[in-house]
Amino acid sequence: MLIEKTIIYLRMLLLKEPTIFTQIPRTMMNITETNVPRVVIVGGGFGGLRLAQRISSDDFQVVLIDKNNFHTFQPLLYQVATAGLEADSIAYPIRKIFSKKKNVSFRMAEVRSIDANSKTIETNIGKLNYDYLVLASGSATNYFGNKSIEELSMPMKSVSEALDLRSLILQNYEEALLTDDLREREALLSYVIVGAGPTGVELAGALAELKTHVLPKDYPELDIRRMSIHLVEAAPRVLAAMSEVSSNKAEQYLRKMGIQVWTNTLVEDYDGLDVHVSGNKNLEAKTLIWAAGVQGQVPNGLHSEQIGKGQRIVVDEFNRVVGSDHIFAIGDVAIMKTESLPNGHPMLAPVAVQQGDLLAKNLLRILNKKETIPFSFKNKGTMATIGRNKAVVELPSLKFQGFMAWLTWVFIHLVLLVGFRNKLIALINWWWSYINYDKGVRLIVRPFQRKRKRKIKKVEVM
Repeated sequence: MLIEKTIIYLRMLLLKEPTIFTQIPRTMMNITETNVPRVVIVGGGFGGLRLAQRISSDDFQVVLIDKNNFHTFQPLLYQVATAGLEADSIAYPIRKIFSKKKNVSFRMAEVRSIDANSKTIETNIGKLNYDYLVLASGSATNYFGNKSIEELSMPMKSVSEALDLRSLILQNYEEALLTDDLREREALLSYVIVGAGPTGVELAGALAELKTHVLPKDYPELDIRRMSIHLVEAAPRVLAAMSEVSSNKAEQYLRKMGIQVWTNTLVEDYDGLDVHVSGNKNLEAKTLIWAAGVQGQVPNGLHSEQIGKGQRIVVDEFNRVVGSDHIFAIGDVAIMKTESLPNGHPMLAPVAVQQGDLLAKNLLRILNKKETIPFSFKNKGTMATIGRNKAVVELPSLKFQGFMAWLTWVFIHLVLLVGFRNKLIALINWWWSYINYDKGVRLIVRPFQRKRKRKIKKVEVM
């Protein structure tokens, strides 16, 4: 076996093959066997992380599995994409989080399938048995079957995707400098954001602030006034999950910042230049940002009746997967239907966190043969920021907008960031940006290249 590993390693170095991590065949993960039940958690997002933090280390062995070795604070991905924050400000090493918690192991891996009969999971680094399995794998971008949009639009669900978007935005301006074709230049300076939920609204506002305060200084040779930002929403209003008061105020802010808001409008197709929308209208833009929908990330091995609407795993009121005694699901990947919520709970971080908290208690109650507690979501409020001094906040007994709402948004997001360093860096960046009207991380660290070419005219540099 040692000789085989050495040969593979040498081939990797000489032939530049994929890393040894994915090449060496493995059968197990080298997890220590203990005399307490093993809980395997798939996903290091808000729900999985909270469960692993709150579960009893004396009564359970925890194995946390994620394809990344860091936790991502997804609500601030749009700030990475628009040069407001660097990626390491919203990411935190998972191993560091659990460095002082006993009986917790982490493995960087991708789960491929579940075998409920043998109570094992198969990953790209081997198999692992469990006593209890918790699926907290989160959500992925949903393109609703439109292959052109999937290939040509820009998603924003991960750190790497946010960095790609940041690079593309900056590359567009560099490319716009090289063309004398006015239509080509305007298409490079145009952005269509599909989906006017919190992500779409916050991203549109951040781009508008770049247009107003930053880009005219960076690119004085370009007429940045020709930059257009379109926010397209299929629903009758933006921030449809919030009240009409908040929705109307948010739209008022957006329009005042020069953003074109299109409600009751569907994006039907995209060819890399023309955005075909309902009503026989076309919007021209070289960048289409897709924030219109998500679906659950479900490993293979579950039965069809266990998968519900939006590719989410159907669970009961205790977050137990229907038809299973030892498999649970929490967060975005889970759908718990009730009379008041026929489509399940909203796919938000507070839901995942509260489910993680309760499941930690319920697993201990199951172990001690006590009655489990049903899940009940306590909505502590929702919020969205549109830009400088502009935000909307809804608490259970209070709704407010403007500067105080913006300060509330800043405070809450600083508190929720993982790690003191991340809180401090985010605060310094926001403070610097606020007093100087500047964003300091406008770096094309890794140029973005699209797998499928768009309709871009060749430009001859004289």
